[in-house]
Amino acid sequence: MRVVIAEDHALLRDGLTRILEAFHLDVVATVEDGPSLLPTLVERQPDVAVVDVRLPPTFTDEGLQAAIAARTEVPGMPILVLSQHVEPLYARELLSDRNGGVGYLLKDRVSNVAQFVDAVHQVAGGGTVMDPEVVARLLDRRAPLDVLTSREREVLAEMAAGRSNVAIAGRLFVSEKAVSKHINNIFTKLGMPPSDDNNRRVLAVLAYLNG
Repeated sequence: MRVVIAEDHALLRDGLTRILEAFHLDVVATVEDGPSLLPTLVERQPDVAVVDVRLPPTFTDEGLQAAIAARTEVPGMPILVLSQHVEPLYARELLSDRNGGVGYLLKDRVSNVAQFVDAVHQVAGGGTVMDPEVVARLLDRRAPLDVLTSREREVLAEMAAGRSNVAIAGRLFVSEKAVSKHINNIFTKLGMPPSDDNNRRVLAVLAYLNG
């Protein structure tokens, strides 16, 4: 699997490279600034790109903008955002694109190396990987989560992370039937129909946020 990394901090960039190579992934290029990212992605066309949001020279949203532009030129290019920041406007645009795998993880919430590498594989394979905190913060900007019960918010977080009904039931210690009921309630309250497909459920929430 061929990977491009966009990260301005040298130690983290080197650490990510070493981690991925230790798991037999081929890091074909690393970049440290926004202007270099788009041409690198278009030229290399990796199986997945791991991209920070804020890159030099302005440290605003160069990484996300370059990722979105790359997916315009190379439709379906898998992008995994790994950042300390949630940029709502461009995050919605990236995550609502149905073509190709996408992910958005917060650096300080990635609990272990295996979790991160698994996320890279999921996105490269066309899946969706979302940190529940990212979804919660995006939802907060569009529709208050107080329309949901506390249990429904828990289910939404697990659902946004791409887990199946069975997996959610196991994590929350409830029945699968109860999970299905909560999911139906969530979609009803958020004004959208339910779906049995895990990735489509996540994308449906993000499409709603994209408005």
